[in-house]
Amino acid sequence: MSSQPIKFDPKSMDEATHKLIIAGHRCEPLPDVSDLIPYANFVEMWTELATNHANRPWMTYYPCVADDESPAAEFTFGGFADLIDRVAGLLQSRYGIRPGGSVATLTINQPLTVAIYFAAWRLGARVVPVNPSESDDRVGYIVGNSEATVLIAHASVRENFSAVEKAIGPGVRRAIILDGATRPDAADAGWEDFSAALDAYDGGANLPRPADVDPHGDALVVYTSGTTGNPKGVVLTQHQMLCDAYAISRWHDIDDRTVLMNVLPIHHVNGTVVTLLTPAFVGAHVIVNKRFKSGGFWKKLARHNVAIVSVVPTLLQFLIEADEEFIAEDLPGFRHFICGAGPLSVELARDFQDKFGLRIVHGYGLSETVCYSCFLPIDLEWEDHTHWMYDHGFPSIGCPIDTNEMAIHDENGQSVAEGQKGEIVIRGHNVMSCYFHNPEANASAFKYGWFRSGDEGFLLHGPGDRQYFFITGRIKELIIRGGINLSPFEIDEVLMSMPGIRVGLAVGFDNRYWGEEVGAYVQVEKGAKLTEAEVIAYCRQQLPWPKVPKVVIFGDDIPVTSTGKYQRGRLKPLYEAYKDRQFKE
Repeated sequence: MSSQPIKFDPKSMDEATHKLIIAGHRCEPLPDVSDLIPYANFVEMWTELATNHANRPWMTYYPCVADDESPAAEFTFGGFADLIDRVAGLLQSRYGIRPGGSVATLTINQPLTVAIYFAAWRLGARVVPVNPSESDDRVGYIVGNSEATVLIAHASVRENFSAVEKAIGPGVRRAIILDGATRPDAADAGWEDFSAALDAYDGGANLPRPADVDPHGDALVVYTSGTTGNPKGVVLTQHQMLCDAYAISRWHDIDDRTVLMNVLPIHHVNGTVVTLLTPAFVGAHVIVNKRFKSGGFWKKLARHNVAIVSVVPTLLQFLIEADEEFIAEDLPGFRHFICGAGPLSVELARDFQDKFGLRIVHGYGLSETVCYSCFLPIDLEWEDHTHWMYDHGFPSIGCPIDTNEMAIHDENGQSVAEGQKGEIVIRGHNVMSCYFHNPEANASAFKYGWFRSGDEGFLLHGPGDRQYFFITGRIKELIIRGGINLSPFEIDEVLMSMPGIRVGLAVGFDNRYWGEEVGAYVQVEKGAKLTEAEVIAYCRQQLPWPKVPKVVIFGDDIPVTSTGKYQRGRLKPLYEAYKDRQFKE
């Protein structure tokens, strides 16, 4: 059984679903983690860091304005712990945040954002990070659905906040981080200067003792992105996040001598968990960037002797194309890139590893499993590593981490044979508590006592009784042509292998003859020239006719999420003119 209590919330589940969610937190290989996690909650963690690592470096921050710039801020563990307590005191005394309350943020990567997260957790409250690229209506929905009582926004995320103000309504307090900007429009609309309030705060708040902060209460509510309908709020606890940080640090051999670099947005679990929480968990140093910037990237790794960077596949492509000066000898301490949160093709993985000679440790997870659930082993010899990355049509996402189990199930919740495709399912200590106030989604997600990912994949057995998993696509993104499921990832691989193609995406579009037909959206490399006929001919050499794209659309406007995931569903309207056309071999 799980070592964590799963609280019954009548607004989120019925009793039958509650039992299934409890089952979804079992982890047979590691039934109990209580003796392995050194902290009950984040308050204990920061108390220990401030006591035993007070003068050690915790965070170095770069604003990413110039390629060759100096850090804008540096913090020790002791100094940052003090900042957390000050922000917690302000949230408590000025904004009325109490245990179980919700603080929504619409901010950027910067130290104060990190401090706000840990300060809310210091109080036993929920953090609700909102992607700044969300529409104003969605911001309003997320703030309202999460029951946030205050929204803290950074001045740079909107030129005008009037639509946000209308969306969140008058009952939500508003605070703005100006960062030197002048925003009379915000002041006139009731936005309080958060930094000024923090500077003026005189302390004296009665902060909770570590033992008073519930490690199993709601801590992070992350709203999953989607192209239609309202997003779902993934509820994570401090305990669940600590379990994932524990497993990530063990897998990648991260300790207090390791330096990591953050380049991903911290409104997303990847940026928050891998390169903020995990370094704090072990007392490591982290280099935080306002955003990813290829200019100066390698120099920062060398300057700080960075060992690990967490990226998404899109950033690997950017680094290849940036052609920044790269000297391997300048990076003696660098170990590998952690890569996930989006489809990585064999072609891109090979191109990157061949160009730089640096290892990509591919992995997989979801917000619903805190962050990562599996990785390729870091102890593989290069030949074995490339075998699992290149030789099975898709780069392997690796083997389950210590704190969860994984399996491949059919539509009835039964395990399928090795190599057979089915749904990737997960259960363990790092699985979410539930979707916030969404009983229908919870009943579906935990239908068979495992968390159903919605991703299609398969597994193969490797040496040492290791199970290697692969992802072949989103089940909802599968192209169903004539009743046959086609994986868009498989077609993507072929498109990406064609010389002259920078990005190639398979897109299923409505077709009166086959239900869905296969299209391709192609972005060509700079200076390359390709025709639709050439792309189709290339694909016909490597794919059976049903999988061959019948229509090729060229363009540069590829919709992506803030973490670099391609949103192929948003490309479907481009193919409406082909709905009534029959394509013959």
